[in-house]
Parts: sequence; structure tokens; C-alpha cells
Amino acid sequence: MTAGRHETDKERLDRNLTELLGELRVALPGIQVLFAFLLVVPFNQGYSRMTAFDRDTYFATLLCTTLASILLIAPTVHHRLEFRRDDKAHLVHAANRLSIAGHGALALAMTGAMLLVSNFVFGTIAAIIVTSAVLATFVLVWYELPLRRRATLPKPPAGSGSPAASGSAAASGAAAGSSPDLHRKTHAESDRSNV
Repeated sequence: MTAGRHETDKERLDRNLTELLGELRVALPGIQVLFAFLLVVPFNQGYSRMTAFDRDTYFATLLCTTLASILLIAPTVHHRLEFRRDDKAHLVHAANRLSIAGHGALALAMTGAMLLVSNFVFGTIAAIIVTSAVLATFVLVWYELPLRRRATLPKPPAGSGSPAASGSAAASGAAAGSSPDLHRKTHAESDRSNV
């Protein structure tokens, strides 16, 4: 059994946001390279030989890449716009959701890029095999394995930093006649083992 971290709610939120932004720094260069590749495709000589299916795949892949860029860059924009507003719990949870959605769009974009290239270079049969394998790998490695692991872990206790739980905890503390700051301090002390 692990003793856990000894940190306040604010320290945990700071750490969570720092970790999330670090993770996004890993994904963004890949998106930028894919986006740059897709932007030059129509200007290449081979674009005129593309079939209608290839063009549709290209455009869908470009849209998925754009969506992934928007979603994965959004947490940094939110952080700047909400700077010093003491709303980090909401920011961390919103950034987490945006990141998960952005990685989903990135998986679709990368799968679309593999479909586009493999169909153009090797034909339909190879494209079906490669695209199916790539998509299955994304689903397995990015989603199934971590979600299967998550299902085996204990659920965090109520009020462990979510915006709704923090708001309801402060409301219940105020209703009981205690100050919200005192309640937050007590809440933070009881949650030190949560990460």
C-alpha cells in the first residue's frame, strides 16, 4: 500500500495541469507534421491522379487533423484566458476532456493518412489491411488497455478535486455554518492520499 502524496488540493491541481500540458507537448509536434504534410498534398503533381475516394479521404483527414489541433491546443488557450481566476479545478477537468477528444481526432487523422497513402500507393486491398490494423492498434493501445486498467483501480473518493464536488463540498460546509476555507483545508487534509 502506498502512503500517497502529501499535497493540498491546489498543489494537486497544479501538478495535474503541469502533467497534462507536458503530455500535450508530446502530441503537438506530430499533429504539426501531419498538418503540414496534408497542406502540401494538393500542390503536388500526383494530386491530379487521385480518385474521388482519395480526395474525399484527404479532405476528411485534413478536417480530423484540424479538429485534433483545435482540441489539443485549446487547454493552453483556456489556461491563458482563465489566468489568475482561481478556477484551476474546472480548467484541469475541461483540459482533460479536450485532450481525450483531441487524441481521438488525432487517431482518426493518422488512420486517414494511412488510408490515403496506402490506397494511393498500393491499392484497395493493401489499404483495407493497413487501415484496419492501424485503427485496431489505436483502439487497443490508446483506449482499451488504459480503460481496462482503469476498471481495476479503486474509484477516487467523492470530492477529490472535481469542480462539481468542490462546489458541493463548499456549499455543504457553508450550510453547516463553517467557513468554506476551513472546510477546504479539512477536505485537503483528508484527501492527501489521493493523486
